[in-house]
Amino acid sequence: MSLDANKVTDTSHIQLFSDKPDHHDSISLRSLGFWLYMMSDAMIFAGLFAAHGVYLEAYGTSNITADQVIDPVTALLPTLVLFASVLVFGMASVALARGDKAGTVRWMLVSLAIGVFFLLDETAEFASLVSEGATPQASAFLSDFWTIIWVHAAHVFFGLIWMAALTIQIAREGFTEGSVGRFINLRIFWFFQAVIWVCVYVFVYLMGVS
Repeated sequence: MSLDANKVTDTSHIQLFSDKPDHHDSISLRSLGFWLYMMSDAMIFAGLFAAHGVYLEAYGTSNITADQVIDPVTALLPTLVLFASVLVFGMASVALARGDKAGTVRWMLVSLAIGVFFLLDETAEFASLVSEGATPQASAFLSDFWTIIWVHAAHVFFGLIWMAALTIQIAREGFTEGSVGRFINLRIFWFFQAVIWVCVYVFVYLMGVS
């Protein structure tokens, strides 16, 4: 069944996805294209992690070492916070599947608030590093360390803007083919940020002090 992307619809009376194996509905095709983008994004992070392995001991003339900058215990808080945001967004997915607009909006707002806390915590951590002189210009290691964290933070920031805009759209218009398709892509993107952060925590924070 074809849906008008600008028309408010009730998910209890519409078919968002085709149940025919030989038919490709617009939402599935849109998600496929987004998966292709996510794979290219994963390659960017793979390159950054590879560079981190090379520059881990590249302190140059700086006397600031990885042990002084990297603290796995401190990084555990943002790890738990980001996973909490992803978990809550999963609750929004459940609400959407049930056709519960109010529940979807409510869980998305909670996920958004937790995501903002994650960014604020990361900002506070790096403000502390700046005060200690651990800036990207100090060494190749610190340059790579800052790049990895802030590239991920930029993704989270973009995801939060996307989440805020989509929350407003769903609150105003309800579930449409366009909003549901964007929600599914946002879910892929948001879960991907948690997966990348696990890699950051393992390869940067844990291996950095081993």
